[in-house]
Amino acid sequence: MDYKTTEELTHEIKSSSDIEDYLTQNREEMQLQSLTDALHSMLVEKQISRADAARGSLLDRAYVYQIFSGERTPSRDKLIALAFGLQLSDTQTQTILKLSCNRELYARDQRDALILFALHHAMTIMEVNELLFTHEFSVLGTSHE
Repeated sequence: MDYKTTEELTHEIKSSSDIEDYLTQNREEMQLQSLTDALHSMLVEKQISRADAARGSLLDRAYVYQIFSGERTPSRDKLIALAFGLQLSDTQTQTILKLSCNRELYARDQRDALILFALHHAMTIMEVNELLFTHEFSVLGTSHE
């Protein structure tokens, strides 16, 4: 199935006289996946265990398990750290940030630009933290929130 672009959907919203018709016609286009569903899908796709994701994120294992079960809502930085633990791409990281209602990484923000660079170059959490520390920004991944 070819999905409509966000711009196409926005145009349809603006030109629609009935929101219910719009929602009915575009049901397949709506973002319905939850953060926990997306994280579980990414675990399977990457063939990584939750324990490995926790180790790779420098987050406490119990805390990571609570994120996956939906018991805890991670902060933006914790979710970014988890993205490194899951070895996500920059695009996948933006997706989980959107699903969690957090601000996406923004290339005009210097700290975010460093994180985007690290994600694009498949760096580890230790490597991105060294990069952040060198540029005098706060690092990612601490044991507790």
